[in-house]
Amino acid sequence: MNVLIADDHDLVRDTLAAFLSAEGEIAVETVEDLDAACRRMEETGGFDLVLLDYTMPGMHGLEGLRRALDLNGGNPVAIMSGTAPRTIAQDALDAGAVGFLPKTLPAKSLVNAVRFMAAGETYVPVKFMTTEEDEDINPIAEKLSSREMQVLGGLCRGLANKEIARELELQEVTIKLHVKTLCNKLEAKNRTHAAMIAKEAGLF
Repeated sequence: MNVLIADDHDLVRDTLAAFLSAEGEIAVETVEDLDAACRRMEETGGFDLVLLDYTMPGMHGLEGLRRALDLNGGNPVAIMSGTAPRTIAQDALDAGAVGFLPKTLPAKSLVNAVRFMAAGETYVPVKFMTTEEDEDINPIAEKLSSREMQVLGGLCRGLANKEIARELELQEVTIKLHVKTLCNKLEAKNRTHAAMIAKEAGLF
């Protein structure tokens, strides 16, 4: 089984690859952004399964998923994320993803999920989908767009506007506007306060 992992965080990418490679029958390739993933799919004709990080450079939300689906020769593509809420997971499935993997998934569950999805089955952890239902009621999650959630995720990781802009492939001035909007919506005094509110609410 050939699996392609696309994630811009070295630790996450290498850890996932190590878990899967340890199984023996799973050959794993890794890349750090969507463009590199698309090139590999074009060069190879596709993989048995492609795992895409939802917030890595080039994704632009679910546009990246659609690109990958077009290039992977009809084989399954799944989304991974450490921050996306249940609504994004559902949107990904509706757009054609074969599954959604929270990055908190235990190693054994990850391997089982990969086998499941490579066989053409849909995989989303039941606990993730049902637990997030309660969080959807959270007024913070309800009032933010998916892009604002991405920017807020960057703030929670301590990234500067320039770094968030690079990660999301947007202009720095656009990120500044998003941060201002976030502070208004969250009634935060500044970006640090916004990140603190998000963490206390359990969004990240």
